[in-house]
Amino acid sequence: MEKIARRTFMKSAAIVGFPTIIPASVLGKNAPSNRITLGCIGMGGQGSMNLRNFLGNEDAQVLAVCDVWENRSKAQQNVVNKHYKGTGCKSTMDCREIIANKSIDAVVISTPDHWHVPLSLMALEVGKDVFAEKPTLSIAEGRTLIDEVKKRKAVFQVGLEDRSVIYYHKMIEWLRNGEIGELERVDVTLPPGTIFPLEKEIPVPKGLNYELFVGPAEYIHYCKNRTGQQHWRNTRNFSNGKLLDWGTHLVDTAQLAVNAPGVCPVEIEAEGEIPKNSMSTVPVTYDVKYRYSNGVKVHVRSRGKSEGNAIRLTGSKGWVGNDNWCSQLKASDQKILLTKYAAGASKHWPRPPGEQRNFLDCVKSRKLTTYTAETLHQLCTTLHAGDIAIRLGRKLKWDSMKEEFINDDAANAMRSREARDDWKKRG
Repeated sequence: MEKIARRTFMKSAAIVGFPTIIPASVLGKNAPSNRITLGCIGMGGQGSMNLRNFLGNEDAQVLAVCDVWENRSKAQQNVVNKHYKGTGCKSTMDCREIIANKSIDAVVISTPDHWHVPLSLMALEVGKDVFAEKPTLSIAEGRTLIDEVKKRKAVFQVGLEDRSVIYYHKMIEWLRNGEIGELERVDVTLPPGTIFPLEKEIPVPKGLNYELFVGPAEYIHYCKNRTGQQHWRNTRNFSNGKLLDWGTHLVDTAQLAVNAPGVCPVEIEAEGEIPKNSMSTVPVTYDVKYRYSNGVKVHVRSRGKSEGNAIRLTGSKGWVGNDNWCSQLKASDQKILLTKYAAGASKHWPRPPGEQRNFLDCVKSRKLTTYTAETLHQLCTTLHAGDIAIRLGRKLKWDSMKEEFINDDAANAMRSREARDDWKKRG
């Protein structure tokens, strides 16, 4: 196993203010000088969960945390310091301080969607490995990210757990081993968005760096609930809604099941509701039908009130699925659910460790992660195509080799989103 440290621990301690008295429990193979040092950006619900998961690994050391809300950053700084029984974790409201800190090996990005790729690119440019949440904000972003990861020979992991979750792993395993026959279709239901009323502009509160919250997105005024997760999630300026958010979970399993050449669908047909006169500017309901090059169809729609976040794989001999996120598996024949395979006998890969553990292992080995930049791009391309089809109101055809919509200039223009640069001066 490669030694990760590229500097002495005492040099690192001097930069970030670690205490010079080190408990014996942190010495040995997981001594600070051998640990993968992390800076965590975004300390909301997902960010704090990622932080806790990384803290549970003795070969990782969190050196700094960041959030545009000062109280969030300070709160998670306290969590880290309490965990390490010290005072060495730095708190900041400016993500650029994390990127610039030479004592940090890798960054963990758990921000709103519009920051995922820009922050990843900033970190990659200075030689850091990256763990970033999903999804991308546009199709073009994904290709740019892939190219930069390859150029830097970096380790990149998407903050997505589904391939490590037993329920979704088993669905694919049973399919790969022929238990439901040849796959014919996949049905997915996901949460609808929320329609939020318009809000008036108010002064930015103390303790919030709103300039850095907006960052590379188009600048829009601050209002009471602007930075709340469900609000920004339903605002196209910062996200593409539940179709992209939850879609990256279950549609990943769907595309693994389809196993089509080119990965992405060749035809996309969709409809949905984008509210008017609302803070919500993404599809809050959606019904998307995909057809892949091997003929398999995937139907993704927003669920009804009595439904859950469900997926069902239907094959020529039967079906398997569940009715809600991580819920009990069901099948057309109970025998399918009891099927197990001897070591080495399954045609599906072994279930990988969780995404945080996998990332740390790959930083050491320099191997590919479970969810690479390429995987993120292919997954999000499919979902972005659904969003674009909704907005244009027509069927689209996709060329996976050229990564463009066929004979559709309007759709191709929507593959990218214009980024704003003046946040660098104002933030």
